Amino acid sequence: MGMVVQKGYMVPKKRKLIRTALKVKMIMWFIILSVSCGYGMYAINTHIKTISGGYLVSEQEAAALKNMDCILVLGCGLKQDGKPSEMLTDRLLTAIALYEAGVAPKLIMSGDHEKEDYDEVTVMKEFAIKKGVPSQDIFLDHVGLSTYDSMFRAREIFCVKKMVVVTQGFHLCRAVYNARKLDMEAYGVSADLHTYKTRYIQEVREVFARTKDYFFCAYKPLPSYLGKETPVTGNGDETNQKEV
Repeated sequence: MGMVVQKGYMVPKKRKLIRTALKVKMIMWFIILSVSCGYGMYAINTHIKTISGGYLVSEQEAAALKNMDCILVLGCGLKQDGKPSEMLTDRLLTAIALYEAGVAPKLIMSGDHEKEDYDEVTVMKEFAIKKGVPSQDIFLDHVGLSTYDSMFRAREIFCVKKMVVVTQGFHLCRAVYNARKLDMEAYGVSADLHTYKTRYIQEVREVFARTKDYFFCAYKPLPSYLGKETPVTGNGDETNQKEV
């Protein structure tokens, strides 16, 4: 009788030990995977910054570049009143200054006009026109829905080979990396004209975005939309209407 009781007592105790061991093992695997993913993302981000770093230039240095096809402005949202956000305004002002300095003869406004009730790129163009840029020198990429899509479409739709990309500093390395991995000669100019409230959020987001685009550039999937070829050497007014 004593042996039976002892045996019955040991069974649940062993089960509890097994469950505890499994939990510890799962936690250990979670830690290992988290550390591995974290290290992988760190390595990818470092790689992208290293590759792109040599192609980030000042406005003055950009003025010395030769035979640039265009200046590409990446969209980043409108305010509730339909005007460009603070970041987008700074990108546009920087791009216009580069255009006026003769860095390139054309501008491409690449952003979100996927839905009819939200037209980021036309607002961008109207802003530049009010600042004195001729309408025919401004091309619209209505479905630049991501940095990767914007770069892919710059090459395939607008036949860009050499360009200057304008965006904020946190975004610049990824933008230039995308362009160069898609075989374009690209340089980046920072549009950091202010200290932005969302800066730290954007920095964190960018860590994940760089990781995503690293794999996009490795496998080169098609963008969400393509369309007919419209060389940037032509008339930008031909792109005023969305065709996709």
